[in-house]
Amino acid sequence: MYRTNLIGFGLAVGSSAFIGSSFIIKKKGLQRAGASGSRASSGGYGYLLEPLWWIGMVTMIVGEFANFVAYMYAPAVLVTPLGALSIIVRNIGCVLCIVGSTVIVIHAPGEHSISSVEEIWELAIQPAFLLYAASAAAFVLVLVLYCEPRYGQTNILVYIGICSIIGSLTDLKVNIND
Repeated sequence: MYRTNLIGFGLAVGSSAFIGSSFIIKKKGLQRAGASGSRASSGGYGYLLEPLWWIGMVTMIVGEFANFVAYMYAPAVLVTPLGALSIIVRNIGCVLCIVGSTVIVIHAPGEHSISSVEEIWELAIQPAFLLYAASAAAFVLVLVLYCEPRYGQTNILVYIGICSIIGSLTDLKVNIND
């Protein structure tokens, strides 16, 4: 089990590196295409002729494929947090994310098979989960009602935060043995 988790960990980190760098490469391709013709934001398709943009697209596909394969080797509790690395691969926060993800991986509980829907319900009504769900819902409401109208057009982190928080509540991967 340790070996497969290690393979999944490596694939997830590699995936984040590929996906994060693909954003940078595609942005450079879009800038180069915009300098020589109409911009994509104004309906231009010149970026499709830009090799740098295609390199970024292939890099993203490789990263997504590696992420998909990582789920085959390691549990979601290990792979999902590492997906956040692709968002901040070029920021100073990358170090903090790597350290935090490593701590989560080291201290992650072992997976066990869920045997019934009742067991899922028992886990869902635990006070710790209810507190987390309420906190997540409150934070999403703050992002949607306060931050999005003010900063949504200029800061993509608002939308990434909303999607990530909701995703943390809806990313349920269990095997029910009935």
